Amino acid sequence: MCGIFAYTGSKGKNAATVLMDGLLSLEYRGYDSAGIFLPESGNVKTPGAVTELRKKVPKEFKGKSGIAHLRWATHGEPTEANAHPHSDCTGQIMLVHNGIIENFKELKARLEKTGHIFVSDSDTEILVHLVEEHMKSENDFEKAALAALNEVRGTYGIAMQYKHEPERIIAARMGSPIVLGLGDKEHFIASDPSPILPHTRTVVFLEDGEVAVITPDKHRIFKLDSTGVHRSPENIEWNAEEAQKGGYEHFMLKEIMEGPEVIENTLRGRLVVDKGNAKLGGLESAGAQLENVDRIVVVACGTASYAGLVGEYMLEEHAKIPVEVEIGSEFRYKKPVINEKTAVLAISQSGETLDTLEAVREGKRRGALTLGIVNAVGSTIARETDAGVYNHAGPEISVASTKAFLSQMTVLALLTMFLGRLRGMTQEEGQEIARALKELPAKVQRILDNRQKIEALAKKYIKNRDFLFIGRKYNYPVAYEGAIKLKELSYIHAEGCGAGEMKHGPIAMIDENFPTIAIVTKDSMYEKMISNIHEIKARKGPVIALASEGDSDIAKLVDDCLYVPETIEMLSPILNVVPLQLFAYYFAKEKGLNVDRPRNLAKSVTVE
Repeated sequence: MCGIFAYTGSKGKNAATVLMDGLLSLEYRGYDSAGIFLPESGNVKTPGAVTELRKKVPKEFKGKSGIAHLRWATHGEPTEANAHPHSDCTGQIMLVHNGIIENFKELKARLEKTGHIFVSDSDTEILVHLVEEHMKSENDFEKAALAALNEVRGTYGIAMQYKHEPERIIAARMGSPIVLGLGDKEHFIASDPSPILPHTRTVVFLEDGEVAVITPDKHRIFKLDSTGVHRSPENIEWNAEEAQKGGYEHFMLKEIMEGPEVIENTLRGRLVVDKGNAKLGGLESAGAQLENVDRIVVVACGTASYAGLVGEYMLEEHAKIPVEVEIGSEFRYKKPVINEKTAVLAISQSGETLDTLEAVREGKRRGALTLGIVNAVGSTIARETDAGVYNHAGPEISVASTKAFLSQMTVLALLTMFLGRLRGMTQEEGQEIARALKELPAKVQRILDNRQKIEALAKKYIKNRDFLFIGRKYNYPVAYEGAIKLKELSYIHAEGCGAGEMKHGPIAMIDENFPTIAIVTKDSMYEKMISNIHEIKARKGPVIALASEGDSDIAKLVDDCLYVPETIEMLSPILNVVPLQLFAYYFAKEKGLNVDRPRNLAKSVTVE
C-alpha cells in the first residue's frame, strides 16, 4: 500500500505546497520513502517520510502541476533510487505507482535488449520505460500510456506526467484505489480522498480497468480498450481523518475489512494452481540449502508466534519436515541445538522486533540457514536473513495485528506447498491446497459481510469479565490469538487453551459467568471438540461456538453460534480468526476504549 497524489490547476496555487500538504494526510499508507515531481522544477525524492522530503525540497521549488508519492516498499529496499516518482531514460516521463507489476521481469529483459537503462530495483520503473518505448511509435503520450498499460499484469493505481505537457496528468486503476477530485479550475488524483478534501468534496472513483486524464478544466475517463466511460461525480461528507480510514470508525476495523485484499496480494504471482506449487522468488537463492534442511525452528513473538504455530502444523503434516516454534525472547537465552541443516525462520510484521532479530543472529552464529517472513521491506530482519518472503500486507496502523496475521498464515501455506513439492507432496495434493487458497478471499468476505451478528454477540456478553477460548490441532493457536486480541483491546481476563488441556486446570474456572468461545468447525477434531463442549455445559458454562456453515446440530448444544465457510483443514485458521478479531474489536468499542491504541502497548517492540 503506497500513497499517490497529483495536482493540476490554473488558480495560481503552488503545486509543491498542495502536494506536500496532501502527502501528510496520506502518510498512514506508507513512510519508507517520499518523492515529488513538478515539470517546472524537477524531481526530488528521499528515503523516509514527508518530513525528510520537506528538508530536501528547495524554497524555489514551484509549479502549476505535479505528482507525488509515499512508498510502502514491496520491490527493493527503501532507498532514494527505489523511491518514486520514477523516470524514463530521457527524464521526460514521470510516474508514481501503488501496486505490484507481476510480469516486470520479462518486461525488463525485453526493454534492456532495446537499450533501456534501469537505475532501481523497483518493479514500477519498468512501467515508465514501457511508456517511453511506446512513445517511439505512437508519438503521443496518452496513446503510449494506454499501450503500456495493456501490456502489464498485476495491480496498480498510477499517476503519470509528461514534461512537455505539464497540464495533463494520466491516472489508471487495476486493483489499487484511485479517486479523482474535481475542483474549480483544478483537478486532483489520489489513492483516497483524504488529500483532496481540503480543496473539494466532489469526487469520482475509478473502477478496475479504467484510465482517466485530467487537466485544470476537465477530466475524461475511458477503459483500457479506449471505450468512453461516463460516471456522475459524488460528494463526500467525510473529514480527512475519516477518509484515511476509508470511512471506518477505526483503523483496526479498516484493516480487518482489508483481509480479502491482503490474502489476494499475498498470493499474487506466487500461486501456481495447475502445478500445485508456489513460486517464492525470495527463496530461490536458498533453494539448494532448503532441500537439505532437516528441521525448521520458527522464532516469533506475540501474534506472529501463533501464526508460527499454525505453520508448524502445516509444514509437519504436508511438507513432512519437523518444526519447532520458539518465542523469540526465550530462544535467545537457550543453548539451541541447531546446525547447518537447521533453518531458523523469523516471523515479524515490522521486521524490527528485537527478540526475534537476536534469535536470527544466534541462528547465524550457529551456522543455520536464516529465513524471514516480514511485512516491511528493507527492515533489519529482512536485511539480515539469508532469504525470505515479504507479506505485501501494506502498513498496519492499529497496534493490534489483524491483516498481517492473515498474511503470515497465507505465506506459511505457500511455504508448505513450496517445501512440500520438494519433499514428495503429490501434484494433486498441491492442487487441492492451491485451489482452496484461491477461494479464501471470497470466503473471508462472506464473514465480513455478516459482521453485524458478531457485533450483536459482543454486546450480549459485554458485562463478562472472563473468557476461555478453546481449539484443537490447527485451531489451537487460533484460540490463543482470539484470547490475546480480547485481552489487549479490552483489558479483561481472556485465556487461550488447547481443548485437550482443559481438564488439566482451566475447567476449574468454568461457571455460569465464565463463557467459552469454542472453535468447532468441521475438521478431524470435530468430535473431540463436541466432547469438550459437553464438559463445559455440564458445569453450566455458556458456550459460543465458531462453527461451519450448515452445521445445525451444534446450535442445539451451545448458547450462541457464529458460522464460517468451510475450507480444507490446514487453511481453516485463516477463516476462523476473522470472527474472533471482529469480536474483540466490537467488544472494546462497546466498552468505549481506544481500539487502535490500547494502553501500555506499542506497534513494534524494538527493546528487550
